[in-house]
Amino acid sequence: MPISFNCPHCGTSTQVADQYAGQSGPCKSCGNTVQIPYPTAYQGKPLPAPTRSSSSTGTIILVVALIAVIGTVTVGGVLVALLLPAVQAAREGARRMSCSNNLKQVAIAMHNYHDTYKAFPPAYTVDADGNKLHSWRTLLLPFIDNSPRYDQIDLDKPWDAPENQHIADTLVPAYTCPSSPDGMMPYTNYMVIVGPGAIFDDDKLCSFSDILDGSSNTILVVEVEGQQVPWMEPTDLSLDQMQMAINSRPTEPGSNHLGGFQAALADGSVHFIADSIDPTMLRNLITRGDGQTISGF
Repeated sequence: MPISFNCPHCGTSTQVADQYAGQSGPCKSCGNTVQIPYPTAYQGKPLPAPTRSSSSTGTIILVVALIAVIGTVTVGGVLVALLLPAVQAAREGARRMSCSNNLKQVAIAMHNYHDTYKAFPPAYTVDADGNKLHSWRTLLLPFIDNSPRYDQIDLDKPWDAPENQHIADTLVPAYTCPSSPDGMMPYTNYMVIVGPGAIFDDDKLCSFSDILDGSSNTILVVEVEGQQVPWMEPTDLSLDQMQMAINSRPTEPGSNHLGGFQAALADGSVHFIADSIDPTMLRNLITRGDGQTISGF
């Protein structure tokens, strides 16, 4: 838009392009120096600065977006790091509860077996020569809703005989602790303690009437870890070999649950036994007729 102005020296009227606003130069008539005024809308004001290019604006937006993303990732990472222990603890709590339910199921199956045969199952069955054939876990199958599996087993042949191998290779979830790293293998995490004075004494039978210390004071089944014993194998913990030191060696009870292991008592209740338990108290819990009643373990 052209700028119209009069020379202050000679009064000559002149028009110039607005791009020269604010600049000085000689008047075309008198030659005196004059300053070209700003357009009327900008009198006394500088022309507005040119706007930033769209590319500059885009760059600024991109930088801000990147800062926001980096901040979000950083904060998110911190939150994940803070929440991870709580999530892991919750998962382990659920696994421990599932393990407790397994032991409860085994204890109830033991009771049902007792109701049927008037005694708990033996630790293992034997052939005519006294050789071990099958574990109590095999005998308990019909009482944990596994009758079809039980019906396929040849009880007159050893557990690892070719005729029984297809069953031995299968997983029985009720005999596996979810916290065990071997949880998807056909191993067992639950064993009885075998020995003189315990509920299970080799192939001998024991009934409730033989538990003189009371069923709520005597261990029936314990949790073990890292044994990698197939569930059909007639192998359990030996009372004679135990040092009453939890999680210390393959001869002892143990688990992947922090601080101890779980055990089912003869009354069907399931308890968590801390690894700090007094060894004498643990032995008293295992034996069924030593005259020692236990509370607060």
